[in-house]
Amino acid sequence: MPRLYGFDDQSRQRLRDDEVDPLRQMVSRALVDSSVSNQDVAVWANGQGYRGTLGGEWKDASVGRLFRNPAIAGLRYDEDGELVDAGHPGAITREEFEALLAREQSRRTADADAPHDYLLNEGASTCGKCTLALQGARTNAGTPGYRCRPKDKDGRGGCGEVRIDAELLENHVGEYVVAELLKPGVRDLILQAQAAVRKMVEDLDRDIKDLEARRTDAGTLFGQRRISRDALVAADKEITGSLKEARSRKRYAEQMANFSLGRAKDLVRWWNTAPTASKRSIAMLLLEKVEVFPASARGVRTVEPGRVVLHWRELANLSGGSDDRLAGSEPPADHRHGEASD
Repeated sequence: MPRLYGFDDQSRQRLRDDEVDPLRQMVSRALVDSSVSNQDVAVWANGQGYRGTLGGEWKDASVGRLFRNPAIAGLRYDEDGELVDAGHPGAITREEFEALLAREQSRRTADADAPHDYLLNEGASTCGKCTLALQGARTNAGTPGYRCRPKDKDGRGGCGEVRIDAELLENHVGEYVVAELLKPGVRDLILQAQAAVRKMVEDLDRDIKDLEARRTDAGTLFGQRRISRDALVAADKEITGSLKEARSRKRYAEQMANFSLGRAKDLVRWWNTAPTASKRSIAMLLLEKVEVFPASARGVRTVEPGRVVLHWRELANLSGGSDDRLAGSEPPADHRHGEASD
């Protein structure tokens, strides 16, 4: 995984000389004027020729992620969520980092109702404990996140034990997706898989039309008094559920079939600047699902080893014509990954 900007490696025992000064200048610009946004800082940094650890240009999200990481001040969060010394050097002072946190909180309060375009909702991410699909939901502080919805009074819902910050999860998944895209031959496999997915769209179209015809037939039979009202209600309930699933699969399949990487040579930059719909499409084509487990303790603000499990598709099998993958089947054991990210 990429190292944290400003440090030589993931151990963070040594600062990286050619990144410390740019980092300090970025922080200073953010703190000197409350009207300066993370996007403003990113534009300035890019104009100076500064790049992130993966070589991509800075943007609002990557600047914000950097500014929220206590390691840049030589700090970490303990189990109670308190800032404590991390045992490694920092590029900025504790006071500067606390000022960044206060700035971030004021920005969130001012923009609490801004919509978040979730990358991994609607079944793309699931609870590792109860398998329920995670839902996009803001915390009490207004921060976008994913959660397993607890059971309501009618018993609908899941265990309610999984919550994770949206940016943390989406950036973690994004890093692995970009790494996968950089592998030799993956683009050709994607094109082949997309051709197979287009065939799936046609098949799903036929399935949907068949289900709609079945619903019409059931209504006709009831009108002719050949089936009871109870039978009609039961048939309609079953068909409605099947239609909902088929239409959802078709929508996702269409997204996967129609997106394009174009001629983008810098895939890191493409991912950082692409619309969420395009990123969701490529993520869904490469991944069957993202499984999220509970954190080891309250206050954990990193993706711990094993907390997020990525279930990769076998693109070669997909391009061979099998559509099991779109139904959410389990991948082979050697295609399950649960690696940590800072």
